[in-house]
Amino acid sequence: MNSFLQKIFHHRDRGADTKVPFRLNIILTVVGVLFAILVIQLAYLQVVNGNQYKAEVSRSDNSVKLGNVQRGIIYDSTGRVLVGNKAHQAIQYTKGLSVTSATLYKIANKLGEYLSVDYSTLTPRQEAEFYLSNPDNLQKVIDSMTFAKGTSTSDQYIQELAKVIKEKLYSTDKKTRNAAAIFQKMSGSYQLSTTYIKSSGVTTKELAEVGEHLSEMPGVQIGDSWTREYPNGDAIQSIVGTVSSERVGLPSDRINTLLAEGYSRNDSVGQSYLEAKYESTLRGSKSQTLIKSGSLDKAIKQYGGQKGDNLQLTINSEFEKKIQSLVENADRNTGNSTGAYAVVMNPNNGAIIGLAGVSRNPETGKMTPNALGTINSSIVMGSVVKGAMVSGALMDKVITPTNSTLTDKPIITGGIKKASWFNQDGNHDISLDASTALEVSSNSYMMQLAMKEAKFNYYSGAPLTMNPDVFNIMRGYFNQFGLGVLTGIDLPGETKGIQGPGGSANIGKALDLSYGNYDAYTPIQVAQYISTIANGGYRIEPHIVQSIRESNKDGKLGRVKYTVTPTVLNKVDMTDAQRKVVTDGFYKVVHGTSQYRTGITLNTVRPSISAKTGTAQTFYSSGKKGSKPVETVTLSLGSFSPSKNPQVVVVVAIPNLPSDAESNNVNLAEQIYQAYWKYVQSDSGLK
Repeated sequence: MNSFLQKIFHHRDRGADTKVPFRLNIILTVVGVLFAILVIQLAYLQVVNGNQYKAEVSRSDNSVKLGNVQRGIIYDSTGRVLVGNKAHQAIQYTKGLSVTSATLYKIANKLGEYLSVDYSTLTPRQEAEFYLSNPDNLQKVIDSMTFAKGTSTSDQYIQELAKVIKEKLYSTDKKTRNAAAIFQKMSGSYQLSTTYIKSSGVTTKELAEVGEHLSEMPGVQIGDSWTREYPNGDAIQSIVGTVSSERVGLPSDRINTLLAEGYSRNDSVGQSYLEAKYESTLRGSKSQTLIKSGSLDKAIKQYGGQKGDNLQLTINSEFEKKIQSLVENADRNTGNSTGAYAVVMNPNNGAIIGLAGVSRNPETGKMTPNALGTINSSIVMGSVVKGAMVSGALMDKVITPTNSTLTDKPIITGGIKKASWFNQDGNHDISLDASTALEVSSNSYMMQLAMKEAKFNYYSGAPLTMNPDVFNIMRGYFNQFGLGVLTGIDLPGETKGIQGPGGSANIGKALDLSYGNYDAYTPIQVAQYISTIANGGYRIEPHIVQSIRESNKDGKLGRVKYTVTPTVLNKVDMTDAQRKVVTDGFYKVVHGTSQYRTGITLNTVRPSISAKTGTAQTFYSSGKKGSKPVETVTLSLGSFSPSKNPQVVVVVAIPNLPSDAESNNVNLAEQIYQAYWKYVQSDSGLK
């Protein structure tokens, strides 16, 4: 029996022994597979996506602080600095991560012990905010108030502010207001953004005391700030525009757009004209400092930033200053004159060599630099536009280069008489061809051209029943030369001028339009028109920026990154023979033989000048109650030199001179030419 049992148990033991390893093998296999999967997953995380996860950890643990850099410099055509940067030592503040109002309160009070800032613009709300940033003050106010059930935290704070303001709980002593102004600058900045507490005018004592106590004021730093300076005079500022200061920050009307573009609220930004138009070029790229673990003490500069690129203009600064001075004297002590303007332009490439202007208050005589009046002041120019009128008539084939003779005589129609300046009474009727009509500035000739373009058969005393389409016909030709349309100059704010009403009710004004006494144009439009005649019929877009350039290591002009090339807007479809009629007429204005030529005083100037003078009958009204309009004249001139190979165009306009004024325009033009050949280009070898 015992041996039998032993055999049974022995048999069972052998079966168990064979089954246990099999189960272990299954378990070990499963464990091995799971371990392999884990190894593969770890390898995937560490090898394949390791950098991504490291970057994610770095992003959550580290931050980047941006710092301001200098704006690009603006140079003239010769490399002189027109707009530079003036460095100032400044007190800055960089807000750390999770900084509370209470912390800012302590820092502001501490910094206020050593630094004085302007607090004149502090509002009661800002003073109340500073008061409540003190935890003790906040708790006192909370304890003294009862809030309705369900009042949100933000609404509670608004009520707390209202109580502080109403009861004027805050202190108004100088020390407290100074600290409150510092607090406002600090609290208005973003985390890890740097704001200027005081960007200029920091005294040596303030620098020393602040520097000595920096460790007690986390985030406060001594740094640099820059403001624009104008070493060749600030008159150029009316062309280049202005830059907002760090104290003012971003313009309120563009703040959301600029913030979206990566600006900070306290950044400087171009506000107008070239500074605004070329903001992306001038601003540069900010420095980048890595803030590790959110601590400003663990800062590593990664990128030092890049100063903005520079603009080089087509303007010559010495010449610009000279013609600005000449313009300011052109209408000095001249009664009701409202200003004077001059444009100097290269007719072959559209480069603006000089823009000068002055606005004048006739009541006080006070003058204000206004170079931009050359692109946004609409002026009735007078006879200077007659070259475009003759050109249109030639293209319309109502006259030809060999058949253009008409008799100058008073035009009497619709009960109104209009006549040329030298033939008011009809006692000086003379035969004129198109060139001679320009020489003597015949109004009668231009009116007859207008009637021919309207296919109107004129006779003395006839009712003026011209087709009003003549307005569109004349203006269409004027537009081809640049009169009455935008020139495309690379300055914001250009205007199209003023176009008088047309139609049958105003048909008599079509005659005035023909000799320049109706529509108003800007000086830059006249410069483009004269350039189109001078260069053979190409209407070229004027430009004031010559190139965009880097800075060398020594801070001076570096290599050219971009050069502005001439842009031809349209070609005026005139034959050489037709064009010669007009250029001959301009030459005769100065060098002709008629006793009535209008530019005779320029005939001794060398190199030779071709020109068209203009006189428009205008009126000035002060706008005062009971005052009557005063009769005035606007004198203008469009010209180019030399006559045979034009290198430069000079345009001047002086509105609302005394009615007996005659030579202000030609005198100013002569002085500008003398300055041009002295400061800009040698006249050697030119005739």
